[in-house]
Amino acid sequence: MITTVAGAPSMAVAVDALRRSLLDGLDPEAGPARTIVPVTAGQLLLMPAEWGAYAGVKVVAAAPGNAAHGLPRIQGNYLLLDGATLTPVALLDGIALTAVRTAAVSAVAVDALAAPDADTLVLFGTGPQARSHLEALRGVRPVREVVVVGRDPGRTRAFAEESGARVGSARDVASADLVACCTTARTPLFDGSLLAATATVVAVGSHEPDAREVDDTTVARATVVVEAVSAALREAGDVIQAVAAGAVDPGSLLGLAGLVRGTARPAPDRPRLFKGVGMAWQDLVVAAAHYEATTGRTAV
Repeated sequence: MITTVAGAPSMAVAVDALRRSLLDGLDPEAGPARTIVPVTAGQLLLMPAEWGAYAGVKVVAAAPGNAAHGLPRIQGNYLLLDGATLTPVALLDGIALTAVRTAAVSAVAVDALAAPDADTLVLFGTGPQARSHLEALRGVRPVREVVVVGRDPGRTRAFAEESGARVGSARDVASADLVACCTTARTPLFDGSLLAATATVVAVGSHEPDAREVDDTTVARATVVVEAVSAALREAGDVIQAVAAGAVDPGSLLGLAGLVRGTARPAPDRPRLFKGVGMAWQDLVVAAAHYEATTGRTAV
């Protein structure tokens, strides 16, 4: 019987599960690519994966016209399977899962990249990913000052009041230890020449080749870390466009797994950029952790 598991795990559980999976040998390069299928109302996105005792698939529907019907633009579920028999064991909320896993991956990267005393964060965006990233980054660094930058003044002020942040502008990146880009922007959010040499940037807003949140200057100046080089060169507009402009050599990209395992190290005198597109292995690892934590069960 399939168990319906509500919500998503705590951020701490998700961060720990993702870090452990990489330390235990999970290879982000080995997973299948995201499948995107155009349909009349929008897109269906399919993300299958296998690791350890489990397999699974996330099915997400993106319907741009849903706002007119009072429905979310993005909806989806995660089907978790026993790896040995492919017996379905749980159905999870795919959107709640995505909100946590995306920020948790960023936290794993920031924990390996940022200075231990990094305490100033500039946060672009005011939506669910901005909130999740604020929680996640506070969990791995002693964030003391938060500056929020958003398109809508009312939403930005409300976000700042709720989170204890102040409203700022793109120029605030000049004094930031951490910069988190959690938007639907399709063009760069700030001038990369303003970044301090010690800054760490995470950009997670897009998995489309023609969209980007950071400019060529940021990419050219930084040590660039990605979840998987193959996925970044396929989906990460921030990287793809910088490669096309000659701002970065694809051979210089570092994989997150090597960073976590200590086999790859960022340059000490350059900003650090983590560009995430979201990958199926992350959903699987976090879904399995939530299933086990909630039910007390393990795979069949």
